[in-house]
Amino acid sequence: MTGHAEAFTGGCQCGAVRFRAAGLGRASICHCRMCQKAFGSFFGPLVTVKGLEWTRGEPKRFASSNAAQRGFCGDCGTPLTYEYESGIDVAIGALDDPELAAPTVQLNPNDKLSFFGHLHVLPGRPEVEQAGADAFLGSVVSRQHPDHDTQSWQAAVTSRNDDH
Repeated sequence: MTGHAEAFTGGCQCGAVRFRAAGLGRASICHCRMCQKAFGSFFGPLVTVKGLEWTRGEPKRFASSNAAQRGFCGDCGTPLTYEYESGIDVAIGALDDPELAAPTVQLNPNDKLSFFGHLHVLPGRPEVEQAGADAFLGSVVSRQHPDHDTQSWQAAVTSRNDDH
């Protein structure tokens, strides 16, 4: 990861918060319960960064413990950072190119969910359902910010429950 000359960019799903980092360090997946809750997932995928700068907006923060706070987009909720005394990690999925941060270590294995080690053997969608899934995906119009910096971006703030 280190040694790349270019800056590493990323941001939230709606585009309200964007960042640039001068370098990437250790990429990990953390199984602790706080990361599971913060990401709404089985683990938290994080990579340490050097020279982080906010290029559009700034995250809201939640002090998830006495040792760390977590940054997230206040508009769309995308998890963005894990900030602690000795450094800062960003969410790997928030990078414009997450392939640059392949995890090299798993942290906090005592909280690993019992089924996690078997996910890779789950079958894919049955072939008879695939055509319907492909048709649905073809009809989806993304409102997500593209995976690159833009001069400007108007986040689409809509809700399916606007009439309630």
